[in-house]
Amino acid sequence: MRRASVFSRAVGGAFAGLALMGFVALIGGFFVFVTALESYDDSDPGRADAIVALTGGAQRVADAIDLLARGHGERLLISGVNEMTSREEIARLNPGQRRLLECCVDLDYRARNTIGNAIETRRWVNERGFASIIVVTSNYHMPRTMLELENALPDVRKAAYAVAPNSINLSAWWRDRAALRLLGLEYAKFVAALIRTQIEGDPENSRAAALLSRPQGPLNLHITNVDQ
Repeated sequence: MRRASVFSRAVGGAFAGLALMGFVALIGGFFVFVTALESYDDSDPGRADAIVALTGGAQRVADAIDLLARGHGERLLISGVNEMTSREEIARLNPGQRRLLECCVDLDYRARNTIGNAIETRRWVNERGFASIIVVTSNYHMPRTMLELENALPDVRKAAYAVAPNSINLSAWWRDRAALRLLGLEYAKFVAALIRTQIEGDPENSRAAALLSRPQGPLNLHITNVDQ
């Protein structure tokens, strides 16, 4: 009886130690994650065959169209557009770029989350034979986006062009409760995506790809995708 009690305490202590180590690793990983975000910026991404912008903020689309206009890519995919948002509406929000929108921009209405963005980007890239892309999304969303795209398109060269939301100050995120909440949630999603991509492989076989976004209004370039 006494041996069983000692064994139980030993096992309990081992599990407690492992749990503590896991907790410390997660906290340390969060600080590494936030620090890594500072490496993503809007500096010159060079030139690529094409540009991909993920919806979730109007500035992402505007910056991607600007990159296209400056010759950084031949064509632009805007992925995750709300089904009620028309090309005309996007043109209204980006005056002076109607010609580009008509000739060189494709709209993806099927993606509902970051996994969906990766799937639709892969289809678009493969159909058009692109070998390199510039990825435009918010800085806090870039690690997970690049992870999903690398999983879907390992042989395509990718360059990041990160948009810095006005609502997030990465240099003092610990002072802002909203920023801390957003970064914490994004870190949790990144860790989940990291684990999932190691287990599931092809994103089209992922259960998470089937998630649907909540109904949105007619424009909503700001918050089209459910997990961004």
